[in-house]
This record gives sequence, C-alpha cells and structure tokens, in this order.
Amino acid sequence: MQQDTIAVHAGYNKKEGWGTMNVPIAQTTAFAFRDAEHAANLFALKELGSIYTRLTNPTTDVLEQRFAQLEGGAAAICVASGQSAIFYAIANVASAGDNILISNKLYGGAVTLLTHTIKRFGIEARVFDVSDASNLEEQIDDKTKAIFFESLSNPQIAVADVESIVEIAKRKGVLTVCDNTVASASLFNPIKWGVDVVVHSTSKYTNGQGSAIGGIIVERDGLAEFFKENASKYTEFTEPDESYHGLVYVDVPLPNFCLRIRLALLRDIGAAQSPHNSWILLQTLETLSLRMEKHSNSTLEVAKFLESHPKVKAVNYPGLESNKDYAKAQKYFKDGKASGLLSFDVESYDDAKKIIDSAKLFSVVVNIGDSKSLIVHPASTTHSQLSEEELLKAGVNPSTIRLSIGLEDPIDLIEDLTQALS
Repeated sequence: MQQDTIAVHAGYNKKEGWGTMNVPIAQTTAFAFRDAEHAANLFALKELGSIYTRLTNPTTDVLEQRFAQLEGGAAAICVASGQSAIFYAIANVASAGDNILISNKLYGGAVTLLTHTIKRFGIEARVFDVSDASNLEEQIDDKTKAIFFESLSNPQIAVADVESIVEIAKRKGVLTVCDNTVASASLFNPIKWGVDVVVHSTSKYTNGQGSAIGGIIVERDGLAEFFKENASKYTEFTEPDESYHGLVYVDVPLPNFCLRIRLALLRDIGAAQSPHNSWILLQTLETLSLRMEKHSNSTLEVAKFLESHPKVKAVNYPGLESNKDYAKAQKYFKDGKASGLLSFDVESYDDAKKIIDSAKLFSVVVNIGDSKSLIVHPASTTHSQLSEEELLKAGVNPSTIRLSIGLEDPIDLIEDLTQALS
C-alpha cells in the first residue's frame, strides 16, 4: 500500500471484533485470559496477545503496526513521550562503561538527557558533526553502542548527512538511531536510507493538534542478523536474559529491538502510552501527509519573507535555495519539502524578546507541529539548561527565534511578523 492508504487502514481489520469503522479504545488496565494455560502461554511467548496495558494494548497495537508500515520498518513500540522513546532506544543497547555518539545539532531535552542524565548511568556521550560526519569515525571504539542524530534538527533546522553516518556505522558495526520527529514519517523515512532504529515524539507533527503526549520507536527488518554479526558488542540480544528465564532475543522469530524494550524496559520502567492517546494519534495520523504539505509550503513562504527583511540577520530553513542544506533537503525529503519548523536570528536578545512579545497570531509555546503557529526563544526555554558554550556549539544564539508554522493562511502569518518586526 501507498503511504496515504497505510495511514488510514494499516493494522486494523474492521470486519473483526465489533466491526467498528473507527478503531475502538481499549480503555482497560488488564485483560482476562481464557484460562491458566492461556495466561502462561502469553508470558512464555508461546502465544501473542494482550496481557497488561503497560506492555500491550489492542488500540496501541494498531498504532504500532500502522506507524511501522509508514516508516518502512519491521515493528514499532509506543511509549509515553518522545523523551522516553530516546531513553529506551539508548538504554536498550548501552550500559555502564559504554559510550554513544550524538549529533552536535539536537533538541535541548535530548542534549540534557544524553549528556547529563544518562551519564549518571555510566554511559558517555561523545559529540560529532552531523552536517558531514567528519569527526564521527575517529571517536568510535569497541564500546560505542549507538549513533544518535536528528534527520532535521530542532531548532537549528539542520539536515543530517544520513548516507555518510550510515556508511560509517555499518562499516564499524554500530547501531544508528535517528530522531525523525521534525521531518515526520510523511516526508522522510530513515530506514529506507539504511538507519537501524527511528524514534519520534508523536506529540508533535503526528498529533498535529497539541492534544496528546506520546513517543514511538521503529526498528528496521533484519536487526537480529546485525546483532549476531556483532554478538560480542550487543550481548543484551545474543546472550541469555536472566530476568526472562534465559531468553535469547535473537533466537525469537520476532523483531528483536522492540521485543526487548517491551519485555524488559517497559516491564521494569513502565513509561507506557495511554490507550486514549493512542486513539487520538490514530485519528491525526490519517491527515499527516496533507498537513505536512501545508506546513512545508507555508513555512517556505514565511522563510522567504524573513530572508528579505532588513531586521533579520539569518534564516535557517533548508527549503530556501540559499540554505547550506538545500541540496540535502532535496535529496532526502519527499518533493524537497522541509517541514514546518524554521528559526531566524535578529540583532540582539532584546530584539528577539520584543518580537516574541509583539506577535499576535503566534502563541508563545515550546511545542512544535501544532495546527496553530507557535513562537519561542530557544536559548531561554527549550535549550536553557545548556551553558553559553554549549548553546553556541549547538547553533543556538541568544538572538535566535524559533517558529513552528501552523495551518493558518501564510498571508496572515506574514502580516503578524511584519508588525512584530516593525
């Protein structure tokens, strides 16, 4: 099936169960088993089915199947938020004494998670240049478990050199994890370019209305073979899991990466997604491609306006022909569409604050991907935990303003920015 059809139909058979056209919400904590043997079989993986909503849920299962197909993956697992998706993806392969490579262009929450919180687990984060991967290979050693980057970064709006990152990772036997939140599954599919694992904050463009928190992890087909080829490095998958009766994940004929998250991390840490939020995301997923086209087209119009404004020093949007990442955006993203996020620099922090406070249609909000247009000052909000040095390395200036362009008419948005910049 094509993507637009997948977004509407995949993972659900309306002729089964109650026959509802809309996927029903399984709003329940637990599930009744047929008998004691059925319960034992489910826990032993002899049968597949719903056990407890922290682990599995029919509504969430439909979303997982649908999203996996949208991303071209073998399986997906929903979790409570985008942050928990990142944490689970890394914790699934790395432990004390290991290191990970992270992009120099990341969302502030991802930076603090991967350089501060995970450090307390004994995992070191090393930073590489995502634009050309020039210093990536030299930092990889036998303890490097994952390379983490964003396909389209927030708020720098930088496009990753995906092919170079994947080529190095495959040659060195290291797992790649790509955060595809900003580009969305509609505009870009990292797995088709060789990435191993994709994560999303589904709270953003997948939801599109700012009405539900969620995260998802998608794995490519064939990861079991990758783990076997690198058995001494990824022992979590190739050696017995004593917490699950000695289960060896690569021996199970199911997608291994998501299976281990479900049986070990979701089981023990429990950052599960609400079935109600899964249901909301199923509704909004149906219109994702329509919205992403509108977001992208309107953002390009706004970016062109800002680029021509005398009070704007620089505009970061890869849909602009003048942007350093324009060629990569044309190469990787569907029809060269570059999503709905842009940032721009003005003369000073005081100017940035005045513009933000003067905007009328734009709401001052730290979310992105909403149907309503949003404006924020990253250095004092989403990236405020970073030091001045870290901010500059991350490409965030005190005078940077980030816009998330919604579904309003761009003429009205440009008028609002005109008066705010005056």
